[in-house]
Formats: sequence, structure tokens, C-alpha cells
Amino acid sequence: MTERKLGIIAGGGTIPQMLINYCREQKRDYFVLAIEGNANPDYFSEDVPHMWIRIGQAGTGFKRFAEQKVQDVVMIGTIKRPSFKELVPDLRTTAFFAKIGTKALGDDGILRALVQELEHDGMVVRGVHEVMPELLVKEGVLGKHKPDKKALADIKRGVEVALELGRLDVGQAVVVQQGLVLGVEGIEGTDKLIQRCGDYRRKGEGGVLVKLRKPQQDMRIDLPTIGTRTIENAKASGLRGIAVHAGNGLIVDESEVIKLANKEGLFIIGINPADFAEKN
Repeated sequence: MTERKLGIIAGGGTIPQMLINYCREQKRDYFVLAIEGNANPDYFSEDVPHMWIRIGQAGTGFKRFAEQKVQDVVMIGTIKRPSFKELVPDLRTTAFFAKIGTKALGDDGILRALVQELEHDGMVVRGVHEVMPELLVKEGVLGKHKPDKKALADIKRGVEVALELGRLDVGQAVVVQQGLVLGVEGIEGTDKLIQRCGDYRRKGEGGVLVKLRKPQQDMRIDLPTIGTRTIENAKASGLRGIAVHAGNGLIVDESEVIKLANKEGLFIIGINPADFAEKN
């Protein structure tokens, strides 16, 4: 797989840069489609082979991948809700939206349709974990702080809610404090969810963020992800820890995330939802 040219569809966050650096280290040929308003311009100097596109220019981007003889594709990074201007489609993207119809209504429906479109063009869509497996969250406690019985009870409640939320294709994350659901993730994303829940926190021991892969979610797209910003927001909102889907979620810059969590007194635990429910 290392000899195949990699196409990177880059949204926001730091993982696109990590993947670019990884390709350079491995001397793997690559080309990036950077999504305007999402990808960080600082990552795309002249020596990075790339093209900027709006979300509505997916068809133009796929054509460029074909011209670049891309064989494997990874979609990575956060995508903010686009403006009307960003959504104005090119001709191929217009046909694409007409074809998928109501599939675009769910968070994952449009992504699965994009995967099918890319593979129809002869490319293979990979998960970032297939290229960089070290990004996957390991099972168990990842730092020096551990969840106590009350935190474990909140995690169990969070798992129940997050799985139902995922089945409805709504979001991946939920915040629970003292058995109460303070908030669930919608279109705003995890960072905004954590910040919003800070306004609803109760006195006493802080809440827990639980973030799981949706039951029907394709492992190649939009895996639940945490990074240093997640820890910073969790601390600012009075949370006491974070539980992430082990083997099904990503941790960006693991050593720095654990170091910061240790410093701020937060726990991080990788969980298997099914096993966790049985044990607690």
C-alpha cells in the first residue's frame, strides 16, 4: 500500500498536517485537496502538492485526483457547517446531490455517498488508521488519573445515550454529570458541546465526556477524535474526564494529550462500549 499514491481530503485540525508529514517521512507520493474555510493555510506551503476547493467543488477535486493518478484516498479533519456560497456546486457535484437525494440529510449519509463516488472513479478510500495506526485510542486508562465509581457510572450512562444518538446519525458525544445528561453533540461539534455544557454544570464532582463511533459508522470516515483542545475545553468547563471508543477513535498527539490531562487532573480512558456495559 505504501507505493500507491495517496489523496488527502483535508478539513480542519492538526491531523492533516500529521498525515502530510508522515507521507514525507515514508517518502510516499501524495496530493491534497484542502477544503476552504476548514483546512489551516499554514500547512500548505509551496512544497506541499495541493489544491484549494470549496465543499461545492467536490467534482472538480475528484477530477484533479484522477489527473494526479491518485489511487488511495483519506478524508480527514473537521468540516464546519458550510455557508451558502461554499455550497454552490460545480456541475458534477450538482449531479451528485441529485443522485443521493435524502441521503444527504444525515451526518454520515453524504460521506458514505462520497466514498462510493470516489470508488466509482477507481480510487480506494482508506481510513487514516490504515495509514497511521498509532492514532487509534488504546483500551484502558491512558494517564495517571483514573475514573472512580461515580465517574464510571456517568460513563455507563454516557455510553447508553451516545449509542442511541449514533444510531440516529446525530452525533458521537455526550456529557454526563452525576447521572444527568448535560448535553448531546449536534451539528456544532464536540468542542462547542463541551463549552455549552459548562453553563449547565452542577455543584460537586464534574461531568464526563463520552465519545463513541456510531454503530453504523464506516471506520474510514469521521472517527471520534480527541486532542489537546479537547482537554483544554474539558478543564475549562469543569469536566473530570473523557472516555473514548478504544480501537474506534483517534487521539491526536497522544503524548501531549496525556501530559496535559495529567497536569490538569483529568482522566482519559479508552473503552469498549459493550464490555463496559457488562462490567458496570
